[in-house]
Amino acid sequence: MKGLETYQENTIITQSPGRIVVMLYDGAIKFLRYAITEMQAGNHEEKAKYMNKAEDIITELDTVLDMETGGEIAVNLRALYTFMIKNIHEGNIKKDPTKLEEVIKLLEELNQSWKAITN
Repeated sequence: MKGLETYQENTIITQSPGRIVVMLYDGAIKFLRYAITEMQAGNHEEKAKYMNKAEDIITELDTVLDMETGGEIAVNLRALYTFMIKNIHEGNIKKDPTKLEEVIKLLEELNQSWKAITN
């Protein structure tokens, strides 16, 4: 198993910063989809696990924003990330998958933009 972990680590380390952002968006989208599936199945522990993973990714994306050089784009991304976290929390409290679907839609739009500039 150590070989697989080393391979995965090297795969991430050798990516460009833009490609890493795409991978993070992909991961958050995947985890939110899993959370919706678990929410609908009534599996609260699994739902929470996946929601937390998605939230951790979005929080990390927010944390690394360079607010000084990023200008208006960084400000807008911070507002979007804050909105996403709020929706994840509301979706969890209200057991409302549509809140998570809204976040997925935003992440997919951002991801498409990143994919366009990193290809």
